Amino acid sequence: MLVIGLTGNYGMGKSTVLKIFRDLGATVIDTDSLVRAALNDATILERIRGVLGDDVFLSDRSLDKAKTASVIFRDKGLRDKMEEILHPIVLKGIDSLLDKITRETTGEGVVVVEIPLLFEKGYHNKFSRTITVYSEIETAIRRLENAGISQEDAVMRLNVQMPVEEKKRKSDFVIDNNSDLSRTELQVRDIYSLLVHEAKNRHD
Repeated sequence: MLVIGLTGNYGMGKSTVLKIFRDLGATVIDTDSLVRAALNDATILERIRGVLGDDVFLSDRSLDKAKTASVIFRDKGLRDKMEEILHPIVLKGIDSLLDKITRETTGEGVVVVEIPLLFEKGYHNKFSRTITVYSEIETAIRRLENAGISQEDAVMRLNVQMPVEEKKRKSDFVIDNNSDLSRTELQVRDIYSLLVHEAKNRHD
């Protein structure tokens, strides 16, 4: 089994590329879903309350995610504390899913894990290969604005991440997601073909 780390900065198309990999036949792990599950866990929410206070919670005691994002992207100390809460849970979830996949498959497939802070947190060493999805900053900002994030917040989110050019240099493969979807699909298809071949040969 070949386990791939997929990353890229905000608004650059990680989720789009992950879906293409899934449609091509890869097994995929979306870490956003693991984070969402954690943010519905009462114990985790209480730990977050201890860090960020009551102001980021709604009247039904659920987390106001927009307000939380606004707070942590403006304060590195609080962002680090949130990452200390969530990242171990996410990594444990990835390990659990990979164990399950290994038990239920023949062991020669490709698994793609979408993980935003792949290089920032040194997680790249956990994967057989790494892929960075990238676009121009202006394109990413426009996509984030279309998703309801203000330009100011979009720029702020991008600025707290490792520059995408550095991620590209560190990666085994890069995917240019500046253009139309069909061009992105062609790149993903070519990379997936190489990964399937490598996974099969490794298994043999």
